[in-house]
Amino acid sequence: MTAAPPALLSMSASSAATMMFRAHPLILCLSAYLVVIPLSLECSPIADRAGDRSQIATDSSNSVAEDSSLPVAHTPSDSLKWYTFIQNIPRDWSQWAQTSFRADKVGDWSIVAGLTTALMLTDDKTYTPSKHFFQSSSVARNLSNLGAMMGDGSTQFAIAGALATYGLSFGDQRAVRTGSQIVEVVLGAGAVVQVLKHITGRESPFTRSSPTGVWKFFPDQIQYLKHVPAYDAFPSGHICTSVGTLVVLAENYPDVKWIRPVGYLFCAYIGVGMVNNGIHWYSDYPLGIFLGYSFGMIATHQELFGDSVRQKENSLSISLAPIINRRGAGLALNATF
Repeated sequence: MTAAPPALLSMSASSAATMMFRAHPLILCLSAYLVVIPLSLECSPIADRAGDRSQIATDSSNSVAEDSSLPVAHTPSDSLKWYTFIQNIPRDWSQWAQTSFRADKVGDWSIVAGLTTALMLTDDKTYTPSKHFFQSSSVARNLSNLGAMMGDGSTQFAIAGALATYGLSFGDQRAVRTGSQIVEVVLGAGAVVQVLKHITGRESPFTRSSPTGVWKFFPDQIQYLKHVPAYDAFPSGHICTSVGTLVVLAENYPDVKWIRPVGYLFCAYIGVGMVNNGIHWYSDYPLGIFLGYSFGMIATHQELFGDSVRQKENSLSISLAPIINRRGAGLALNATF
């Protein structure tokens, strides 16, 4: 009796990749979608850039001598300290809350919500072939794991450290400021992401108990700490900090034209790698991109926010900031009359 041919235990890398891209057309749009959100936001950013910049151009007090090549004003070098990034984080939280939840931001939030919903509906169809691709070969696993590792914060801090070291060594204030702002964005936006993770409690793909992962809103924080992957998928902090770092670099070095295209590919590589190894769903990314872009712009363009968020005298002032303590995580709302 002739033995039957052995069963195919795993797909080849090429067939798995083909299946992944055919599973749903939204996967083909991933790279474009990583680019479209920042570009669409740049057309109508958090503050009215055009009006504010024209005013700044006529205000000589906002110019910075050592960075005269930059199109916008930045923090003067003499006010930049080693702890400036820590000092700025509460301000960034407040400004993000005050500028993001306005009537003119409905369109931005609609884009984020629409993309999240569309991708969430197809998460099973996109993750399953990605999982097969990850398991298809050691090369696929190594490439995917490398992408995930590059978004875990170590790369962002390494870039910040390299810029700060170079700037301090050669007296380049722009490099020092850029490094400081990268750390500011990673810590500030990362804290907001952590609060949202502790609130939404979404399962990561590799721990899923349903096709698209169960959402356990306001989960038990003790269980969260014991089984983090079962709760911390949404939104993606890897994508948030990677996009935030890209924005800081691009805004501080507008003359270096390759930063944005290379940065977009870098973020897309991180995003695909994390889905392949089951850390994130594609629907975890739109909000992460939005947060990263927003905090990157706040850190690099304070001149756009001073007037837009300053409250008139004797008016109601409201601020919102994330808070984490032994009782759990949440948002602190402060109102000043």
